[in-house]
Amino acid sequence: MKFIGKLLLTLLLLVVLAIVLLYVVGQTGWAAGWLSRWISDNSEYRLSVAKISHSWNQPGQISLEDVKLAKNNQPQALVAKRVDLGLSLRQITEPRYFHSVTLRDGTLTVQPQAATLPVQADVLQLSNMALQSNDETWQLNAQQVNAGITPWQPKAGHLLGENNQFQFSAGSMTLNGIPASQVLVQGELKQNQLKLNNFGADLAQGDLTGVASRAADGSWQVERLRLSGVRMQTPLTLAEFWQRFTALPPVTLKRFDLIDARLEGKEWAFNDLDLSLQNVTFQQGDWSSEDGSLNFNASDLINGGFHLIDPIMNMRLSPAGIAIQQFTSRWEGGLLRTSGSWLRANNRLQLDEVAVAALEYTLPQDWRALWLQPLPHWLAEVYVNKLTTNRNLIIDINPDFPFQITALDGYGGNLLLARDHQWGIWSGTLNLNGSEATFNKIDVRRPSLVLNADDGQINVTELSAFMPKGLLEAKATVSQLPGKPFTLSLSGRSVPVNTLQQWGWQPVPLEGDGNLQLQLKGLLNSDGLFKSSLKGELQATAADGRTVNQQLP
Repeated sequence: MKFIGKLLLTLLLLVVLAIVLLYVVGQTGWAAGWLSRWISDNSEYRLSVAKISHSWNQPGQISLEDVKLAKNNQPQALVAKRVDLGLSLRQITEPRYFHSVTLRDGTLTVQPQAATLPVQADVLQLSNMALQSNDETWQLNAQQVNAGITPWQPKAGHLLGENNQFQFSAGSMTLNGIPASQVLVQGELKQNQLKLNNFGADLAQGDLTGVASRAADGSWQVERLRLSGVRMQTPLTLAEFWQRFTALPPVTLKRFDLIDARLEGKEWAFNDLDLSLQNVTFQQGDWSSEDGSLNFNASDLINGGFHLIDPIMNMRLSPAGIAIQQFTSRWEGGLLRTSGSWLRANNRLQLDEVAVAALEYTLPQDWRALWLQPLPHWLAEVYVNKLTTNRNLIIDINPDFPFQITALDGYGGNLLLARDHQWGIWSGTLNLNGSEATFNKIDVRRPSLVLNADDGQINVTELSAFMPKGLLEAKATVSQLPGKPFTLSLSGRSVPVNTLQQWGWQPVPLEGDGNLQLQLKGLLNSDGLFKSSLKGELQATAADGRTVNQQLP
């Protein structure tokens, strides 16, 4: 009996000695190298571990030092200074399931094509890690990352799992080309549905906060998104900048607030911009809304040579289009004010009233070419129910035919100013008059114009101006046919007989004041030079009775 007892004691001591030897040997470089080679030879992963360690201060944890892990024929998926594996009783039946896995001081690359890892855990933690991803949806580079994922159950193509709760923070991060710092995200992932319960970051010198979710089909719903104090510069044009947003998956904004923002790009800038947008969905470059709103104000809106000062706009959005409740702005030294609507069914901008006062506007050098260019697809018609202008100054510095009109006043009604994406005067009435004007170095007083338009033609029933001793009067018709064929009948009484020479007519071999009778026709919107389309006849009578008849060409 004593022999059996001694034998059992000896076996027990041998087992304990074997365990101690295994414990000691297991923490040597040889054991770490053997484990690395065994996993590399018997799996589709390449593993490198410099050392395995254990501390009795944390008896339920094993640490792997200087760890490198990669799938065969793929770049490194994990490089970490230390990996802590928390053990649990569950490993008795599931050896590959850990209580916790903590990655410290390294880089984790999320590869969409990566196979599933052979381990799982109740908790995956990242401590001072770099996180990288470069798939179609997420192009991510984050530094100083601390994160927790519960539970961690990686699957093929989903290294971080499909059903979990997570918390993520990063000192700096670039997501899809957008840099941010001090990032915090809390949320959950369920069956490819991502819910961000709270997120925030320092973005472009400002603050970003919000709540959002992504459905399984990739569409987003933003419950709340707030950007405050943003200062952003980009080399993109405004169209290129906007295309970045139209290229996004479908997005529904329940509420978006942009507060005190300054945005600047190539030939455009928004200064001190406050914007609030509610209940709008953006999809495939278009928008839709059941009961939405857009309100904004700014100190400056600049796009190329177009500069609005202190603009204010309030709009309501609906399936029918946009109701412009208010728009006011200072522009070119004057004031603009209007209200109206944009109708989606026929892409018609219908303005109830347009008021322009105290404008000092210099026409762009190529304004004639801009007038002939077709309007964008979303703007087929422009209709103004009532137009009023007061004390405006209009200047054209084109060297071929400069002009200036001072103190231009006017009113109009039922004006259809664009049809089929083309500018024009397609219907309505218009009355304009100024105090003084200069047309290519010819000074006149009290210029006046009265016209009415319909589908067939524009009738200029009055076109007149006073000269130092006389009066110029004209009537004209402009057809609505392509090219805008027009006829003009002009008469001058007690005016310089060479008045028309400054306006492109040939010299008249007379001197002094006299009377003029001009009949002219041509194409107002000629494809070639305007003058080449003209045909006309001029009769000039000097004060002494001499008469000259001239024709063009």
